[in-house]
Amino acid sequence: MAEAIQQLILDTLHQHGTIKDTRTLTLPGYNEPAATHDGQIILLGALNSLSSRDMVTYTTHETMSHVLTSEGSSIAMNGSHEARVWSALPSKEQRPPLTPKELERKIGSEVAKIGQGRAFKNKWIVKEGDGLVRLTESIDDTTQKDMREVDSTGTLKAGEKALAELRKRKLIVPKKGQWFTVHKGSNFSTSTAKPETDLTVDMLTSGAWKTASFKKYNFDAEGMPTNGGGFHPLLKVREEVRNIFLEMGFAEMPTSSFVESGFWCFDSLFVPQQHPAREVQDTFYLSDPSTSLPPPADYYARVSKVHEHGGFGSSGYRAPWSDAESRKLLLRTHTTASSAAMLYKLAARCRGEDDLEADALAAHSGTTRKGKESGDGDGFRPAKLFSIDRVFRNETMDATHLAEFHQVEGVVADRDLTLADLIGFMRVFFKKMGLENIRFKPAYNPYTEPSLEIFAFHPQLRKWVEVGNSGMFRPEMLEPMGFPKDVHVHGWGIGLERPTMIRYGISNIRTLVGHKVPIENVEKSPAVRF
Repeated sequence: MAEAIQQLILDTLHQHGTIKDTRTLTLPGYNEPAATHDGQIILLGALNSLSSRDMVTYTTHETMSHVLTSEGSSIAMNGSHEARVWSALPSKEQRPPLTPKELERKIGSEVAKIGQGRAFKNKWIVKEGDGLVRLTESIDDTTQKDMREVDSTGTLKAGEKALAELRKRKLIVPKKGQWFTVHKGSNFSTSTAKPETDLTVDMLTSGAWKTASFKKYNFDAEGMPTNGGGFHPLLKVREEVRNIFLEMGFAEMPTSSFVESGFWCFDSLFVPQQHPAREVQDTFYLSDPSTSLPPPADYYARVSKVHEHGGFGSSGYRAPWSDAESRKLLLRTHTTASSAAMLYKLAARCRGEDDLEADALAAHSGTTRKGKESGDGDGFRPAKLFSIDRVFRNETMDATHLAEFHQVEGVVADRDLTLADLIGFMRVFFKKMGLENIRFKPAYNPYTEPSLEIFAFHPQLRKWVEVGNSGMFRPEMLEPMGFPKDVHVHGWGIGLERPTMIRYGISNIRTLVGHKVPIENVEKSPAVRF
């Protein structure tokens, strides 16, 4: 059908030189006349196809017409409301009059209510007693005539004032239309054969390319927008936090083990085996496999002893030790499990052993000594280490909590560190993140003493939100690893999601992470600069 219409346009141009008004054409294969709005839409598709090949040029002319609403169509077919009221009433000679209720039952309540007013206004009916009768013997239903005229021509001879009245009564609505004047283009031809778009091997072999017509390239056309991937806001904030750590001389710890044993996640950190965090409601335990390989035997013996009987100046927890509890496999609840393993490796030289990975990280971090220098005989090397990775907790999900989230973990190991050093560092760190409104609150952690919770003010939630936890690792944790007594370790963990929410003005974490996150928001999220 489309090719037939294109051929009609080309043949008409060839015969007459121009098409002054496309509404005069007859569309082949269509019941739709070309003069109608839909007919011109069909012609426009054919004109655009021919124009893209420079076979024709055309000028668009806009028109304004009117079409009937559903109520207007009903009037055109059945008459106006006032005419139907007049028809339903008896004349004065035909008694008795119809009451308004009887009239509604006869022609419908809506027609009766609307028609009575206009019939009274036209002086077609009159009230007699409790009923209504005709006042005239005949009427001229101009409204029905107007509807039929608009339906056939799209306008009224009576002019704009009459059209405005019908629009006000919502019997007609305006409708834009268009028609076209068509001229021959620079590549005019009566043939509708489409030009070639590609130069193929067959055309080169046969020589058909010599006589073929090729479609012109439009070098001014805009290309399709690229739909490349975008970094999630969490990844942008993660990279900025990572750069802050690297700028401050930290080395990144390996944290690829999402699954940890109860020993490294809790026992090595001096978390009692009876602690609520180790119960099912807070921790995801694995069912298959359910137990881990054994940790280093001598270190395991020292940890179990300090838990059950005390040591290194501590009385311990004085509670029975369970090997089974220590060997359970679980999804790590914090990346401090990885920090504990790395600190154990860092203490290897203090124990008279070698660990190349810990040595490399300590050398990279370049911590300045505050006390003794290397060569004192204990082999300790200061270190500043960090990690950013995912952790898992069986949390009740709400606007600020998820069952899995990212933890930013950092440790500084050196001689004679104090709590003031930790507070000073955290203020500098968060200032680099753009969070200057910071508060510290004393807290309890099994593996740090003293301990501090860190809060930042959330402008959208209009409240202080906990963003992290910090403290100085206890001797019961460090000395079983082999660290000297004067070596202290700062440790802290902050969430990645909550600083991201503050930075991007997000009030509900479920719109930042999860299936409800709009992909468009990820693609258009601005870069972060702390």
